[in-house]
Amino acid sequence: MKHPYLAKLLFLLLFAAFGFPSTAQAQTGTISGRVTDGKNEGIPGATILVEGTSLGSSSNVDGTFSVQNVPAGPQTVVISFVGYNSVRRPVTVAAGQNAEVTASLAENTTQLSEAVVVGYGTQRRQDITGAVTTVDSRQFVQGQITNPEQLIQGKVAGVAITSSGGAPGAGNTIRIRGNSSLNANSDPLYVIDGVPVDKATISGTSNPLSLINPSDIETFTVLKDASATAIYGNRAAGGVILITTKRGLQGDKLRVELNSQVGVSTVAKRYETLSTDEFRRLIQANGSASQIASLGSANTDWQKEIFRTAATYDNTVSLIGNVAKVPFRVSYGNLYQEGIVITNSLKRNSGSVSLTPTLLDNHLRIDLNAKGSIVDNRFVDYGTVAGAALYDPTQPVRSTEARFARYGGYNQFTNSVGQPLGNAPGNPVAALQNSNNTSTAKRFIGNVQLDYKVHGIDGLRANLNLGMDASRGRGSNVIQPTDFGNYNTLTADPNLNGRYTQYSQDKDMKLLEAYLAYGKQLGGTKIDVQVGHAYQSFVDQGPNFLDYRFDRKTKVNKTDTLLLPAYYNKYVLLSYFGRATVNVQDKYLLTATLRNDNTSRFREGYRSGWFPALGLAWRVKNEAFLKDNTVISELKLRAGYGRTGQQDVGGAYDTQPRYVVTGSTTSYPLGGNPGVIVPTYSVQGYNATLTFEKTNTLNAGLDLGFFDNRFTATVDVYERKATDLLALVNFSAGSNFTNQLNKNIGSMTNRGIELGLNYDVLRGENLNWSVNLNGAYNVNKITALDQQPEGISPYKVGGIGVALATPFKSTLWDSLSTPSL
Repeated sequence: MKHPYLAKLLFLLLFAAFGFPSTAQAQTGTISGRVTDGKNEGIPGATILVEGTSLGSSSNVDGTFSVQNVPAGPQTVVISFVGYNSVRRPVTVAAGQNAEVTASLAENTTQLSEAVVVGYGTQRRQDITGAVTTVDSRQFVQGQITNPEQLIQGKVAGVAITSSGGAPGAGNTIRIRGNSSLNANSDPLYVIDGVPVDKATISGTSNPLSLINPSDIETFTVLKDASATAIYGNRAAGGVILITTKRGLQGDKLRVELNSQVGVSTVAKRYETLSTDEFRRLIQANGSASQIASLGSANTDWQKEIFRTAATYDNTVSLIGNVAKVPFRVSYGNLYQEGIVITNSLKRNSGSVSLTPTLLDNHLRIDLNAKGSIVDNRFVDYGTVAGAALYDPTQPVRSTEARFARYGGYNQFTNSVGQPLGNAPGNPVAALQNSNNTSTAKRFIGNVQLDYKVHGIDGLRANLNLGMDASRGRGSNVIQPTDFGNYNTLTADPNLNGRYTQYSQDKDMKLLEAYLAYGKQLGGTKIDVQVGHAYQSFVDQGPNFLDYRFDRKTKVNKTDTLLLPAYYNKYVLLSYFGRATVNVQDKYLLTATLRNDNTSRFREGYRSGWFPALGLAWRVKNEAFLKDNTVISELKLRAGYGRTGQQDVGGAYDTQPRYVVTGSTTSYPLGGNPGVIVPTYSVQGYNATLTFEKTNTLNAGLDLGFFDNRFTATVDVYERKATDLLALVNFSAGSNFTNQLNKNIGSMTNRGIELGLNYDVLRGENLNWSVNLNGAYNVNKITALDQQPEGISPYKVGGIGVALATPFKSTLWDSLSTPSL
């Protein structure tokens, strides 16, 4: 009998099997004191270690600390905190007595950003073994920023951000080190304040991140190689982006911050078209008699009619401070953005709350984060932009002719009785004004994270994270009865022309994560171990709707029947993860991670995936021959190898045999009575062996710093190979009732090099000036595809040895003589 969970239990035990602190020696005492900054304010969370032992502690909210069971005799206390210079204090401990130590730490401006957010915690930058880049609020792109991803555009080597268009809230495509899949999702995983969020778009938006206020964001951390991303397992093949939002800090004075921006957008370049006179002469010289007769007398610049100078107003107000020693931050943001095409707009109202109290004498830290937004969109059909370039410039926008009355007075191409003329294009201004395509999208992302330093066991922490991501999308498109494209030839009744459509979608993600973390100092070696479990569920549901005429009662297609009132999809992800880091004398670093993911998307035997990674680093700077070198301030070599995966490979039930209700075209009237429609059920094809895409990554890196890190450089070289790639495959129909299925069929590689340079031209208390440069080179290649039948001859349907999305040359009969994959 198989016991699949025994292996997982053994995995947890192996990671947890590190010795706990031994009992106190008989002749011991206590070291206590307070850690302060230059303003004599307490520093919470500072690390206090007794040199040469495994004893240590961290400071409380007011900076006080206490280290118990310290062996009697002379000792040296090392006190450190990220962003400050460490200090060493000699002290003599008497048995049964308390020895006091005080320390005032001075800021180290070159280390203020040394704390790096990684999966499930933070690490010192110098301890990182993977390819990790952090961009904080001081380095963000400045200017008219409406979407969060715009803040880091061009800031991270190997990260390409391209916009899908210029509309307000338009989606952006983010690729980290190229595409990671053929047909599955290549987007990175987004983790906001510890919550892995749903990266799919909700109905009514074109960009899921547009619901987040960029002014609330403090840092972006981009995890690029597998040694950094494997902790997120089967969702990290495209990389991971960790977003940390702003919050109040202990000791913050009550203050109000206001950020207000006003911007304008214009069309950078318009289509080059013939002038009105040039168009008229062309038709007169080459047109038929009827075409010449149809020329008007107007002089209309149709592009000028639909484009405008668009305004953007963006305001955020924040209240930051402490109440009863509880740090908090509360913010409200309002964005109104016009599109450069008339009628196009976006309005976003957002709010966020962050509370970070510490309780139980600094043993329990609570992080409570809540972010909500409401986004109202009015969309436009961007096909009207091409229509504006094609429409007759000799025609006016509006006309008083009787035949145009049915179209609201807008000029249109019609016959003598006012009906639409063939395939003539519609008046682009009328098309925009007649369509009211609006949506309201709401999103709430929140979590509460409890981090408890276990009493009586120094170095042991327990962390519980409960989170959710809820989205609601509602929208409709009301097209006026006067619309040219929705003309009803059967009746002139306004209520029976036009069109009314609507949509609705609810998405809910629930998260439960828990882990134990244990750190122990063994002489010059620091060991940290972490083991945890995660449960995450995703639900996508909503009603189905029919299309109606303007009266919202008459169906556009009279035979349409709403056979299935709603849809519902759900899948669950169950995970176990662990990480161990070893730091030997601050020179030799090791990071080992392992994650096991189990998804309900796949069937038993295929749903479980293991994702290991190993990272090594050598801090050459700390070797004796470089330690005192004043020119070289950092020199670290890194290497890592690991595996990540991709579970977004089709729908939630693509591996299950199932029936679905078919459309009205395959239903039939019962007994010949058209009023009684009987739905039919169709057998759907499925692939029972569908499984994760897997991506193995090898990375080597070099970190350099000169002159107290005034000049820094980072170089990374990588090879990433994805296997079990998903694609839609053609095959002969049989018992599976389909001739196309999603199947794991091939492999693909990405090879590249990345370079990042930074130079601090000026460092000061009130003025800093940095210049940075980054570049990347990536080669993407499909290396294998399973054999499959040819497409429609003589065209090739696939191939290997080229980059993803490379067009094939289709030569007549070429595929008959040359085998094609």
